Amino acid sequence: MKQPDPVLPPANDDADGTAPRATSPGKPQFPKETYLQWYEQMQLMRKFEDKAGQLYGQQKIKGFCHLYIGQEACVAGAVSALEKGDKWITAYRDHAHPLALGTSPNAIMAELFAKATGCSKGKGGSMHMFDKEVNFVGGHGIVGGQVPMGAGLAFAEKYNKTGKLCICYMGDGAVRQGALHEAFNMAMLWKLPVIFVVENNGYAMGTSVQRTSNVTELFHIGRGYDMPSEPVNGMNVEDIHDAVARAAERARAGEGPTFLEFKTYRYKGHSMSDPAKYRTKEELEDYRSRDAIEQVRHTILTHNMATEEELTVIDEKIKAQVQESVEFAENSPYPTADELYKDVYVQQDYPYIRD
Repeated sequence: MKQPDPVLPPANDDADGTAPRATSPGKPQFPKETYLQWYEQMQLMRKFEDKAGQLYGQQKIKGFCHLYIGQEACVAGAVSALEKGDKWITAYRDHAHPLALGTSPNAIMAELFAKATGCSKGKGGSMHMFDKEVNFVGGHGIVGGQVPMGAGLAFAEKYNKTGKLCICYMGDGAVRQGALHEAFNMAMLWKLPVIFVVENNGYAMGTSVQRTSNVTELFHIGRGYDMPSEPVNGMNVEDIHDAVARAAERARAGEGPTFLEFKTYRYKGHSMSDPAKYRTKEELEDYRSRDAIEQVRHTILTHNMATEEELTVIDEKIKAQVQESVEFAENSPYPTADELYKDVYVQQDYPYIRD
């Protein structure tokens, strides 16, 4: 079957040229508990983001808001492959990462509402989520700005001999930034324990990769630095887990960084203000037919890991969590005026904040 107007070539094509569908999973590669964990994590991301989109439409969430709907496997598969204590950093499409790492949905929703109970005390909003407790180091609004920071986090882990690593996410638009190339060069030179991930959803802010670069297979960029690099089907959580696990093994063995291109797809526009008219409805539906959550759900049911009723219990639990987060955010206070000058510097009595 020919894919209509493809933004990305189908990852892991079958021999006849058709992409794997959510209705035909192979033999399970992982224990039942892993599939159930993936299902619950990805459903939480999806339902949370669905609700965030609704609340934005109601103007309860303001400012910028970039949803992760469709890309959930890119985080869920990495969480299961890494260890507690590893550092995480990403760009501004950043709600799903802390959710999967264990940050309370209440704290994330409150941050979207700019409330004092948010994970960044209401000062960061949608684009600047942080949670030190789960080693999530942001949420960064400057395109590509987090890439050298990810290398720096990895440098600290190597310097302190912790045995931990940093996974650094970016969008496909960020690979054009010079900071990425500088960071790649130093990361390879110093063999830093960092996994660089480009979530290639095909359109950056709204312009396809094919229209912005002669190099459309983005993983080749890493090979210019002799960095082990590979493409990964970003719509398949099993493939994500395997690729990240291999990269983590290299990093912990002192062999340096890896560059992974997660070929994924966002179902919404770049942000809530983007109508996404640069793609067709047929293309969107084609990618929806490969939905990662439905693939995992089908695997669970086909191989008797859980019943429909048991998955419904999970769905209802998530629905209640999301609703609780909304109520928590609505009932929380806004930051007070004296918070304006706090958390600017580590030194509490820094003398030059105000004249």
